Amino acid sequence: MIEKNYQPADIEARMSVVWEDSLAFKAGRPDRRDAVPFTIVIPPPNVTGSLHMGHALNNTLQDILCRFERMRGRDVLWQPGTDHAGIATQMVVERQLMERQQPGRREMGREKFLERVWQWKAESGDTIINQLKRLGASCDWSRERFTMDEGLSKAVIKVFVELHRDGLIYKDKRLVNWDTKLLTAISDLEVQQTEVKGHLWYLRYPIEGKSFDPEDRSTFIVVATTRPETMLGDTGVAVHPEDERYQKLIGKNVVLPLVGRKIKIVADEYSDPEKGSGAVKVTPAHDFNDFEVGNRHGLRRISVLDKEGCLDLLDNEDYLKGLPEGAAQFAEEFHKVDRFAARKRIVERLESFGFVERIEPHTHMVPHGDRSGSVIEPYLTDQWYVDAKTLAKPAIAAVRSGETTFVPKNWEKTYYEWMENIQPWCISRQLWWGHQIPAWYGPDGKVFVAETEEEAISHALGYYVEQEVITAEQGREMALDRNKREGFITRDEDVLDTWFSSALWPFSTLGWPEDAPEVQRYYPTNALVTGFDIIFFWVARMMMMGLHFMKEIPFSTIYIHALVRDEKGAKMSKSKGNVIDPLNLIDEYGADALRFTLAAMAAQGRDIKLATSRVEGYRNFATKLWNASRFAEMNNCAVPEGFEPAKAKETLNRWIAHESAQTTREVTEAIEAYRFNDAAGSIYRFVWNVYCDWYVELAKPVLLGPDSPAKDETRAMVAWARDEILKLLHPFMPFITEELWEVTAKRDGLLALAPWPLKRTEPTTEQLAMLAAAAGPTDPLVSPAFVMPIFDHADFTDPKAEAEIGWVIDLITQIRSVRAEMNIAPATLTALVLAGASAETRERAPRWTDVIKRMARLSDISFADRAPDGAVQLLVRGEVAALPLKGVVDFAAERARLDKEIGKADADIKRAESKLANEKFVANAAEEVVEEEREKREAALARKAKLLEALERLKQAS
Repeated sequence: MIEKNYQPADIEARMSVVWEDSLAFKAGRPDRRDAVPFTIVIPPPNVTGSLHMGHALNNTLQDILCRFERMRGRDVLWQPGTDHAGIATQMVVERQLMERQQPGRREMGREKFLERVWQWKAESGDTIINQLKRLGASCDWSRERFTMDEGLSKAVIKVFVELHRDGLIYKDKRLVNWDTKLLTAISDLEVQQTEVKGHLWYLRYPIEGKSFDPEDRSTFIVVATTRPETMLGDTGVAVHPEDERYQKLIGKNVVLPLVGRKIKIVADEYSDPEKGSGAVKVTPAHDFNDFEVGNRHGLRRISVLDKEGCLDLLDNEDYLKGLPEGAAQFAEEFHKVDRFAARKRIVERLESFGFVERIEPHTHMVPHGDRSGSVIEPYLTDQWYVDAKTLAKPAIAAVRSGETTFVPKNWEKTYYEWMENIQPWCISRQLWWGHQIPAWYGPDGKVFVAETEEEAISHALGYYVEQEVITAEQGREMALDRNKREGFITRDEDVLDTWFSSALWPFSTLGWPEDAPEVQRYYPTNALVTGFDIIFFWVARMMMMGLHFMKEIPFSTIYIHALVRDEKGAKMSKSKGNVIDPLNLIDEYGADALRFTLAAMAAQGRDIKLATSRVEGYRNFATKLWNASRFAEMNNCAVPEGFEPAKAKETLNRWIAHESAQTTREVTEAIEAYRFNDAAGSIYRFVWNVYCDWYVELAKPVLLGPDSPAKDETRAMVAWARDEILKLLHPFMPFITEELWEVTAKRDGLLALAPWPLKRTEPTTEQLAMLAAAAGPTDPLVSPAFVMPIFDHADFTDPKAEAEIGWVIDLITQIRSVRAEMNIAPATLTALVLAGASAETRERAPRWTDVIKRMARLSDISFADRAPDGAVQLLVRGEVAALPLKGVVDFAAERARLDKEIGKADADIKRAESKLANEKFVANAAEEVVEEEREKREAALARKAKLLEALERLKQAS
């Protein structure tokens, strides 16, 4: 028996246990051994994370695909796992140590600290996995992986060693994003640009050979900067090669104020003649753009800051080289002064010498670490890099050739722009938690890269014997006796960027580099579902690594979903206080309601504006299905053995079979095309409007009437259509559908493993040949590249039944609409005249007279050659239906009311259009505010159109 009230929490807990106990989501089930694989790898969430709305959207869409393909008979592997999240996890544990007043990381030492991190991971690292299960994610949880599992770590080490051997990993001194609080390089993704109100300082740099005079512009050149403290590391001044003001100065020197270093004026197009003075200071060691300018002109790189963001001038050979006498005293005075304190003191010193021309308020973007909150410093340091440019070429070609496609396709442009302008990828991090770089240093700094320390020792001893640093005998002794080689080589302390291990995720999770059968069966994967913000950081790097090591693309389709914003269209953030917690929504409305909301709003290329009211609305949708299923159960509706819906005799029952088949096609095609919103919209309309509002209502007289063959058939069809709904809705709302299937379908087996309503058939020999020619030499039936299965589309249709029931529904709907427009009270019954009716209408109308009268609130239905005077005319499927409303409606008062409403709509349209025509408003207002005005205009235009239609009907009647 179905419980009276729909309680999502009870159902979700019970169904989760049922799925887990039955191994419903396990890949490689015996019954799927010969099935075509379908593989998705989960974007591994940080082990420190908890479910946020982006996770909820991303995993809901993946789950729809996986449940859909599982029901289509595929051997589905949805590979789950988590990322070790280097910085995030290390910060969590360090903060925990501090809160408990325990020794910090440095005091504990590396080994003890890492033990503590693993302990934390064992205790708290499964939080997000459990939350994904609450969402209903149908991953093969038995295959859960962690980026620092032994097998995955082995893959990481192998990849590093092989890329280094091939010259694709190397060490270099370049600028990185440096976090002065965490004391590590960080990726661009971990940098947040924050708008800051600061200043722009215009500084006078004296021209060499001229006596500096603040009043004489011929004795100096003016440069503008937001960072006066970095001027100590200036090694050039750049002007545009076509800027006439500076033509005679190109190639000459200026004297760096306070420091006295002579630096060259160079011509470079980076300088913009329209901005500031047209001349810019070049500090190659402290600015990414200046670094490139410096490279183009061979300028020195002088780093004047240390790792903690303090001036580092004493014993700084790069800084002190070539300085005039007396400059060392300045270096001593400012040594180890914090960068922001130094800024103030340096400006004061510059002002005292007349080197400051003016200071202007200046609002600009300043990079901050997303975790530390510290201002990020471009910092010149030795790091490990990947030659991403070389690896990117095959990855670009794979998308250009169509081997891998983006959905929506416009994201390919973003992919190309990033990949074609790719820079060396900095992969080293100055952390302890992560994959330690497999590089060891000899006594002279020589680097030995190897998979194990023993292998590195072997290489090192062989090298130093050959170089005659040690004798062959010493080499043999050290090889045999660990104590004798203690400290001979030391391992690099840095760890790898988290994205390095994530880049291997599609194949490392399958057991590579071992010759695991899963690699052969499930790689390459079929689809990747991810957000646009990590196309470069994760997607592109998986493409590069997959093609390099597996010689195949890692996935054939990349579906990029949009952002989930608040209901006004604003980006969610803690500072705005508009973050919506998906777990709170699950607690209140159930996981199914949240999932359906996200799917229904996931239009390609359009951000989701999430309102709690939408989630509540889809909870009501679930309740509607629940109540309809209870109604069916209470009326003894069940599918008898051998029932064939195509053989139904009753027009109403043939109609619901027709509508079910059409909906099945629509949902199937929409999911295949990643149009999740269209699929959800189609099934929603079928459940709420077609099945509940019309089919069940139209079937009630039969179900509540005396026993008859028609009643038996209707009972069977009500249950059959309900079961088809449960199948179609299952990928979107798995919990309620599985529960109702178990309670009402009365069949063996889980709904999660039941066949999809649109049957899949084996392709013919000719079709196989065609697919093989299109896909290449691989067999499309055993290759995951074969994404689009072949179906038998000879499913049920009955245009005649659709024409009859469709006419009944359209007629009732239009009459109800007119009654609502004209404020006719529910208790007031009106007449209906079918004017000039066709033979078909005259034949079908009597069969439905009682139903139409009851549902449309009519007193009677009659036929006439033409519509009577004073009647509102409706065009229903090409024929006229008239409602005589003279004496029922005050036409004059109704016209006045409609005119007034049209005036209000016009005012709303004018108000919105006035704002949208204001360029200043559109340029300065928040994006969500502008979008809200557009929506107001569209709503007002739609309202006006409906009012005009009602007014036109009224004019015809009067």
